[in-house]
Amino acid sequence: MLCIVPRLTFPSECGSAMMQARRINFAMGSDVRWSAEGLLDVIAHHWGYRTLRPLQEPAMRAVLEGRDSLVVLPTGGGKSLCYQAPAVYFRATTVVVSPLIALMKDQVDSLQRCGVPAVQIDSSQSESERWSSEHDLRQGNARLVFVSPERLVNTDFYRLLQQIQVRTFAIDEAHCISHWGHDFRPEYRQLSRLRERFPQASVHAYTATATEQVRRDIITQLNLRHPEVLVGTFDRPNLTYRVLPRLDLFKQVEEVLARHDGESGIIYCPRRRDVDDLTTALLGRKHRVVAYHAGMSSEERHAAQEAFRTEQVDLVVATVAFGMGIDRSNVRFVLHTAMPKSLEHYQQETGRAGRDGLEAECVLLFSGADFFTQRSMIEKSVQEAGAVDPGFLPSALKHLDDMTRYCRGAICRHRALVSYFGQAYATPNCNACDICLGDTEEVPDATVLAQKILSCVARVKESFGINHVVGVLRGENTDTIRRRGHEQLTTFGLLKGQTKADLRDWIYQLIGQGLLLQVGEEYPLLKLNEASWQVMRGQRKVRLIQLVRRKQGEKPLLSRTVEASWEGVDQELFEKLRQLRRSLANAARVPPYVVFNDAVLRQLARLRPRNLTHMRQVPGIGDAKLRDYGKTFLEAILEHDARS
Repeated sequence: MLCIVPRLTFPSECGSAMMQARRINFAMGSDVRWSAEGLLDVIAHHWGYRTLRPLQEPAMRAVLEGRDSLVVLPTGGGKSLCYQAPAVYFRATTVVVSPLIALMKDQVDSLQRCGVPAVQIDSSQSESERWSSEHDLRQGNARLVFVSPERLVNTDFYRLLQQIQVRTFAIDEAHCISHWGHDFRPEYRQLSRLRERFPQASVHAYTATATEQVRRDIITQLNLRHPEVLVGTFDRPNLTYRVLPRLDLFKQVEEVLARHDGESGIIYCPRRRDVDDLTTALLGRKHRVVAYHAGMSSEERHAAQEAFRTEQVDLVVATVAFGMGIDRSNVRFVLHTAMPKSLEHYQQETGRAGRDGLEAECVLLFSGADFFTQRSMIEKSVQEAGAVDPGFLPSALKHLDDMTRYCRGAICRHRALVSYFGQAYATPNCNACDICLGDTEEVPDATVLAQKILSCVARVKESFGINHVVGVLRGENTDTIRRRGHEQLTTFGLLKGQTKADLRDWIYQLIGQGLLLQVGEEYPLLKLNEASWQVMRGQRKVRLIQLVRRKQGEKPLLSRTVEASWEGVDQELFEKLRQLRRSLANAARVPPYVVFNDAVLRQLARLRPRNLTHMRQVPGIGDAKLRDYGKTFLEAILEHDARS
């Protein structure tokens, strides 16, 4: 069953049938009553939320009724609560399969701060720590236990779970089980054994990114029985997407950082050496930044992750090896310095921004060269891997083509992403992407420009690459051009007023539109085709785009989400609360967002509550956090108001 439902509020917006207690067969086979109202009371008590997001109620209902499910919700859409709340409500142990130790630790820390008994069992623990966690399980004192797929299927740990008669399994990052997913992990395939070892248990798969093909594969691999399939919208309205020509990389990176001064962000680079070079440059400009890539030692990678998680640094420059284990909710921007290999990767990586529901910016700096770089990297990885699924390479190249079309497209970015994942986007203008905010514009006289470029390719007899053609068009006085007599060509200096970066970008746009070919691997040459001659004969129009030429110091337009999220917020108070949060988190040795996320702090700085009762009404503040932190934050707010 595929279900997409609107936002749901309890109890006032619920129909009477939903509010009735249900008699179901759950856990040990005993009849248990549950009610939507009672469930929401549990959520309000521990997590401080009084309304549910879209699809959370039917997802929780599937868990409570012991039916398998597949839940696809965007990052920040509340997937975790779908299996956490039912476990607390029924006081039954739920096993959560998570791919990374760091991710487990963050979730356990967050749950414990909310007053929820949770444990993790992993290879980083001492023998006494593991014994303590297992003792809690045997005594029924843990509502959730987090484990890796390897521990669950390759050790005898499952026997303990059989002894305590676990009846619910939650598979986080479930797309890892699919060959067609963007983060395939072979160990996830072994989770098919769960059905053999726990035939009476329900299995629930959760992911943020899954095409229809990946969803089918997840269901098959996990042997889900008539699952409830719940697919939320893939749109993230709080994100502003920008896909911009990569012209001057470091300058463009600095422009993004200037828009997010003092805020946290992730910068993705395609190769390790790019990570190292950019990190060195940013450190030279006094930015608080760390590098992360697979070429570093495990100790170095762990230190970088910890520095970013605990807000010792604001920025991390990384390859795609970084991200899944990071649950930091206040990432305000994600910057790709080159095109990712697929839209699934892009959706997952940009999804690490704005997890708290507040505004965030996703910038992709794109060059037509990215396609050839990514294709070469994919083909090389296939060669090195040896025997691979014969369908992998064609599938990977298809994903790359889709990603390239997205980058070159001239339609709303939100619409393009949602459409790719098979959903409709009705809003005519998102006001949250480069297209709708007017970051780019059409190049004047684009057809004439294209004719000059193509004519130059013809004049050099289709025997040279992009750099040489650009040099001829700009009238550059180089040995290479003079040695070949190309300063005598009629196209020499024909576009001397244009920058190298603009010309290269326009050439790549022509290649992307099929109006020019780039042939060869190590030293690719520009070649003409029939479409090229149609342009030169005036039989075909050309459209090229460029960045809007803004005045110095003029910033791009902000999305409406940015303006709305700060409305009424005392920004000076917000910064004071951030500092207080950091000191409390450092003392407790947990990431700051485990104390309160930015959305809670902004609401506190907006409402400025006068007492704990008033503070308790802020979404995200449950009873445990009110008890542990309420008085401290209230005193800070009252002190700020007294001095204002």
